[in-house]
Amino acid sequence: MEKLSFAISVVMERIAVNNRWQSEKWQLIGVLPDDGSATEPRILMEREGLLHKLYPGFALTVFRDEGEGYYLNVTAPEPKVFVTWRTDEDGVSIYPHLVTLSYNEAARLMDAQEKVESVAMPPDILAALSEWVQENYQPPQKKQRIRPKSFESKDGRYKSGMS
Repeated sequence: MEKLSFAISVVMERIAVNNRWQSEKWQLIGVLPDDGSATEPRILMEREGLLHKLYPGFALTVFRDEGEGYYLNVTAPEPKVFVTWRTDEDGVSIYPHLVTLSYNEAARLMDAQEKVESVAMPPDILAALSEWVQENYQPPQKKQRIRPKSFESKDGRYKSGMS
């Protein structure tokens, strides 16, 4: 099977905040299909206190070893696209760094102290990813739990609960 991948652009929003430590706040507001025509970030909308900026050139690629993370995402009440973004060395400019559809990968990034935000997964991506998960992933079977010897009674049977 050919590798599943979706070309997307990330849309970030900068809003002014009334705070003595911070004058603005960046947040993820969406992902859009990317036709490959743009290579540089561009401003979609700007007015006083608000800016929407499009960052093209990202690929949501599905990898077999992330199957569990995709399964967890498509079976969640609200499937998401996860975006990691960073601040430039100047401390002013931001840029999206990585996009993923895997819950597990997003969790690893958060554990590594990355800024990870999420938006609703577009319906076409959800349909394709759900099909991929159905064809390529099987949740692991539960194994018989091996109880420690200390739980056995003198006759070799397991002790029941408290009496």
